Amino acid sequence: MKVLFIGGTGNISTPSSKLAIEQGIELWHINRGLSPAIAGVKTLQCDINDTEKLRTLLASHQWDCVVNWIAFTPVDVLRDIELFLGKTAQYIFISSASCYESPPSSPFITESTPLNNPFWQYSRDKIACEHALMEAYSTQGFPATIVRPSHTYSTVIPIAIGGWTEYTAIDRIKRGLPVVVHGDGSSLWVLTHADDFARGFLGLIGNKASLGEAYHLTSDEVLTWNQIYQHIGLAVGVEPTLVHVTSDTICRFDSEYVGSLLGDKAASVIFDNRKIKQLLPHFQCTIPFAQGITQTLQWFEDDSARQVINTQDNHLMDTLIARELSQLP
Repeated sequence: MKVLFIGGTGNISTPSSKLAIEQGIELWHINRGLSPAIAGVKTLQCDINDTEKLRTLLASHQWDCVVNWIAFTPVDVLRDIELFLGKTAQYIFISSASCYESPPSSPFITESTPLNNPFWQYSRDKIACEHALMEAYSTQGFPATIVRPSHTYSTVIPIAIGGWTEYTAIDRIKRGLPVVVHGDGSSLWVLTHADDFARGFLGLIGNKASLGEAYHLTSDEVLTWNQIYQHIGLAVGVEPTLVHVTSDTICRFDSEYVGSLLGDKAASVIFDNRKIKQLLPHFQCTIPFAQGITQTLQWFEDDSARQVINTQDNHLMDTLIARELSQLP
């Protein structure tokens, strides 16, 4: 099987790339050559936005599947439809579970949950991408499959403030400083390790039954945010001091959090994975967060350059914590 990943070296896509190679797939990447190459992957070095150069590079190729990990706007997918119509048997678009309605009318999320996120432009753009692909599927036979990952981690720290690609909150916990947790910490959330995601995702590649369909692909483990931070504390060997601040208050102090909090992490969600399991009966996520976050933190520990401290987020947490403590009786 000959497969093309547009992207392929990111937090979610790297484990999928490695597993594809292990499974004997002839895997190609389109990327700019800025990330270290993955062993066994063939590369078409090009900026995806350089359409003319890309068209020349692709001219002699036919694909069993093309996956775009880095399409964010309808312009991106419309370009791909033009480039790959008639040149691939399947096209997989990596969307986002943040496309589901926010706030949700029910915490139980299925693929038929309405797509509507008034808080986050990122999510609205992904929704528009999905609509463009389904229109191309129904009118032109473009062989699209949509995948909606939720909060998926491997080389990122999956918390709302002071995490992801930075080490700020972990540094604070290790130094005994309090960290901010949005809300009261009791809302429910789902975290999926990228290795688990890869096992399900590879089952979609080349699977004709998935054409014209959308799937979310997440762990079945459900944790409160307090539990998430407690697992992090156990992984670093320090009991974290948590200061709870409402999401609205955090967003008033820094509007950059409106999308990722009010449009995503502030509400409880529980994903119903029956649709993907009906297609892939043997698929099961097997990495609990307590294990996965230990692996992730070790990855950060292995290279001090990865332990980036964001002074702006440090200041934000100090400000919010001081405000909350000043209101205590």
